Amino acid sequence: MTVLLVALAAAWRYTPLSQFASPPRILAFARYLGHVAWAPFAVAAAYTPAAFILFPRALITLLAIVAFGIWTGLACAAAGILCAALAAYVIGRWLPARLVERLGGSKFESMTPALREHGVMALFAANLVPTPPFVVQSIAAGAIRIDVWHFVLGNLLAIVPSTIAVAIFGHQLMTGLEDPSKVSYLAIGGALVGLALVGYLAGRWLARQAK
Repeated sequence: MTVLLVALAAAWRYTPLSQFASPPRILAFARYLGHVAWAPFAVAAAYTPAAFILFPRALITLLAIVAFGIWTGLACAAAGILCAALAAYVIGRWLPARLVERLGGSKFESMTPALREHGVMALFAANLVPTPPFVVQSIAAGAIRIDVWHFVLGNLLAIVPSTIAVAIFGHQLMTGLEDPSKVSYLAIGGALVGLALVGYLAGRWLARQAK
């Protein structure tokens, strides 16, 4: 399972699939979607299959923001990410915990105590750390029977910092297309540094819980 997850993640970065998922292609597609009435629902629905093939969800969020504007784009992102998380959570509830433990390996084992003891906080922190993947975290939460409302709240809280960072980047990208002189590199840098800092602190907290 771990090998498969690593292979999928590498495929989107280092193979010809990376050209398909490149920002210029995403931007061109976003311009088209902005004129399609049902597109917001389709984009929100796309998060679920994307989660299971490890397609970068930040690119879908960027597409949504560029296509529909900040507020509609953020709403699509929040709804789509939450639906994807719940789909994986339900799968985890169906699967025996021992099977999920074997599939998840050491990643599942290391995060289980924190998920059991700290619920919302652990889910919030885990979603801000690159590994294990988002879908694995959600399956693990379902397998160990995390309360569904704790699961939803933890994921909603985790959506906030990452989507704000992508929203800032998307807004500056659109500004740059209209007038490159108006791009605020300070805003972009601040968003990246802020997101990195939150992720670092979350990782430190999870590491302490694992010990």
